[in-house]
Amino acid sequence: MLRREVLKLPAPLMMAQAQARTFKLSVRVEAVFPRLSLEAAMRQVAAAQYEGFEFGDWRKQDAGKIVQLKNRLGLECVCLVGNVGVNPVGMGLCDPAEREGFLRELKASTDAALRFESKRLVVLSGFKVPGRARGPQHASIVEGLKRAHDIVSPHGITMIIEVVNTLAPVEPLNPAGNNHADYYLDRTDEAFAIVRAVNSPFLKVLYDTYHTQIMEGNLISTIRKNIGMIGHIHIGDVPERHEPGTGEIHFPNVFRAIRETGYGGYMAMEYVPAREPLATLKEVRAMALAA
Repeated sequence: MLRREVLKLPAPLMMAQAQARTFKLSVRVEAVFPRLSLEAAMRQVAAAQYEGFEFGDWRKQDAGKIVQLKNRLGLECVCLVGNVGVNPVGMGLCDPAEREGFLRELKASTDAALRFESKRLVVLSGFKVPGRARGPQHASIVEGLKRAHDIVSPHGITMIIEVVNTLAPVEPLNPAGNNHADYYLDRTDEAFAIVRAVNSPFLKVLYDTYHTQIMEGNLISTIRKNIGMIGHIHIGDVPERHEPGTGEIHFPNVFRAIRETGYGGYMAMEYVPAREPLATLKEVRAMALAA
């Protein structure tokens, strides 16, 4: 549509079209469909009318098959995990001694992102270094991500660094595992400070409503003030990390606030469904689009 034609549209229709250009919806498939193969989960994502999917361990997947299927389904591979998980032993960011391990893994994950046609990599700070003050660990994270910029920037791939809670007694996505109480980056103010210090257009924050509600609340205000540094959003309710509408977060207001910022990135469902997974995805999609 030509610009002069757009200017002739009634104001409500122009507003509706502007809103339609805001956030997109994705699914973290291991969380929502833990018993399905990646291919089967992708088909469910498409059936729920979401635009994207994301997953963690790219080494277990055949990039050629996944790209062929995603193109057939009309999906985007939104992001991969760049350094394994919340405790990436030997490749964390807090300890300078692990920096080369981190950079090697990030380079391998960048190559994988190109094969899977993905433009984002989740990066995790890793666990705190025992006995070491936070200042040196913060500095190590900043330096490691500055070095990482040189790896991802030539390919237009954005790193999204995740804030993870350290208070929940159990991690619902892995109830038999570690609850990541020793994870370093557990506050959004420090995450945004890291992004400012690195000063790269290829580094943003992964803002997870489940983790941040547990640690600090104040979701809407934080999102509004820092939306320019947020590159991805994960959605899960508190306390059990089920779908929106099952816990204490009023997601219609959160979704509305995100839309009003003009955020054009992805909101990804990363929750443990309390009911049939596909039904919850359809309900959350309707909730988000109604915001």
